[in-house]
Amino acid sequence: MEVLLVLSLALLCSSVSGLTTQVSYDSNAIVINGERRVLFSGSIHYPRSTVDMWPDLIRKAKEGGLDAIETYIFWDRHEPKQGEYDFSGNLDFIRFFKTVQEAGLYVVLRIGPYVCAEWNYGGFPVWLHNLPGIELRTDNAIYKNEMQKFTAKIVNMCKEAKLFAPQGGPIILAQIENEYGNIMGPYGEAGKSYIKWCAQMALSLNAGVPWIMCQQDDAPQPMINTCNGFYCDDFEPNNPKSPKMWTENWTGWFSGWGDKQPHRTAEDLAFSVARFFQTGGVFTNYYMIWAVASSTHTNSSNLQYHGGTNFGRTSGGPYIATTYDYDAPLDEYGNPNQPKWGHLKELHAAIKSVQKVLTNGTSTIKELGNGVNLTTYDNNATGERVCFLSNLNTTQDANIDLQKDGKYFVPAWSVSILEGCNKEIHNTAKVNTQSTVMVKKPEGTENQSAQLSWQWAAEHIKDSLTGRGKFTAPKLLEQKGTTVDVSDYLWYMTRVDIKDKFSWSNATLRVNTTGHVLHAYVNGKLTGTLNLESFFQFSSGISMGKNGTYNFTFEKNVSLKSGTNTLALLSATNYGARFDLAPTGIVGGPVQLIGKANASMDLSSNQWSYKVGLNGEASQMYNEKAPRNIRWSSEGIPISRPMTWYKTTFKAPLGADPVVVDMQGMGKGHAWACVGK
Repeated sequence: MEVLLVLSLALLCSSVSGLTTQVSYDSNAIVINGERRVLFSGSIHYPRSTVDMWPDLIRKAKEGGLDAIETYIFWDRHEPKQGEYDFSGNLDFIRFFKTVQEAGLYVVLRIGPYVCAEWNYGGFPVWLHNLPGIELRTDNAIYKNEMQKFTAKIVNMCKEAKLFAPQGGPIILAQIENEYGNIMGPYGEAGKSYIKWCAQMALSLNAGVPWIMCQQDDAPQPMINTCNGFYCDDFEPNNPKSPKMWTENWTGWFSGWGDKQPHRTAEDLAFSVARFFQTGGVFTNYYMIWAVASSTHTNSSNLQYHGGTNFGRTSGGPYIATTYDYDAPLDEYGNPNQPKWGHLKELHAAIKSVQKVLTNGTSTIKELGNGVNLTTYDNNATGERVCFLSNLNTTQDANIDLQKDGKYFVPAWSVSILEGCNKEIHNTAKVNTQSTVMVKKPEGTENQSAQLSWQWAAEHIKDSLTGRGKFTAPKLLEQKGTTVDVSDYLWYMTRVDIKDKFSWSNATLRVNTTGHVLHAYVNGKLTGTLNLESFFQFSSGISMGKNGTYNFTFEKNVSLKSGTNTLALLSATNYGARFDLAPTGIVGGPVQLIGKANASMDLSSNQWSYKVGLNGEASQMYNEKAPRNIRWSSEGIPISRPMTWYKTTFKAPLGADPVVVDMQGMGKGHAWACVGK
């Protein structure tokens, strides 16, 4: 099998077994079939991995001591055009949930439908942006109608597949909205009305499972408000009858282009989990448990257990990398990230071994001084006890004498779990799992050299450089609304008539943009390229604008001629209040020419011609079967040249493991892998 690689540089009843199971909760436990439990969950986002990877990822999650898998539902992938749906391939979340159930695990369904997740446009389909009169995530009738239609569709699909708890399915919890409390303030009363509507709408769907709202302190009852963050031991739900739940325990962090890979130690992650259960936690979810790369909480905990990959153009911005590894317990390729995976597995086993005491007992807290706390859980009915010894001091270890219950060494920033309050069964700083380092080795297949042979072809841009677009407007348009997420690229083209060559022969082109990349061409020649990443690293000329937008100014000297000059600008392009209103691209400008003696010419109101996307995208240069006449060259492979396509072929390595294409040496862009015989 040969693979074609093409690059463009330019970028409450259920049962896991199917039998009806009663699910309820109180402040101390998730109750499943009458059994009081604490739960460990992990995030695996189905579109950030391949269908073939799902069973292995889920199996490893279970082996790591998890009880449930959590995922968002990604509206933009499922309804790319209004009323047109896609649930094929790795978007088949029904199949994903059934695979989870077959493995004997539960599902936490986070519909959102705003998900953030470092995902393109926060998971919203961009066509929403262009609906007249719409305003996202507020008390707006147009938006609420679309949100309800999509949410109801997802719930009904799950019902039809008998996936909810009352039907014998694996879904035991569902979430509506996502971290809205973090950005609710600017919406005022409309925001408060909206969150109440969200709760009422979700309940009206009769899913038969409890609903949660994360980061929503004023979540209406019976919604369970939950915590997201690195530490949630101080969190308390807004209803004393609700369980203390942690929907996102961040195992690491996402990666930015050019940044170091974020890292959170196994010791610190385990500390946060143990402290959470010490203080009454019931459910925790790791975000992520598995992470992938691309062009983002019964007592239970949730963190990303596998982050995965941002395939295609799904990564949010600006400059979130293809990899969504997240330093998760399972790495981007699905391998256990040791010692994190093994250390957490031991912690899960320790906590589950004492869950009857945690969920049936009463707790008392004693401060022992210098940041050391002793929490004792007593089950008066059985006489059983369990103790947590936590040392919150970040630099000093502690030697603790509990008299008849023994003496214990508690390292700085760690928690010891004591079975019967007299036997240490786990300490979060004492790692027994060996560390592993994953090494990528080039692999030649069937005597084929691992060295790739490349060809290249220039992006055809003559039409754009001469100002030939698809439509015109007497202003600078907003990029998001113009492209409707069809492409990252939008050409802005205009003509300028120069009569006084002396004043403009050595002019300055100044472009104010909120896009992430700008290529400027004057009279068919590349004048310069600038990107937001460069401004972050090298310049103080970047500023934060309204609604969380980034603004930067492109300035380059240009030589204009007498007569007509053609200017072509290629612009390539999520979190905060009213992020949907944040402009992108060169909208509004200004675009100016500065000549001698400070003479200036504002081109913002010129007649502009527009073209969405690249010609290579439209002609599918990455598709060997697409009809076209393109000359690929293997001579003089250009380096650091924008608007260039690169192509190579290779034979896939033997076996069924994920294949990794190491893009080291390539800049930011898009890559296609075309599989054929």
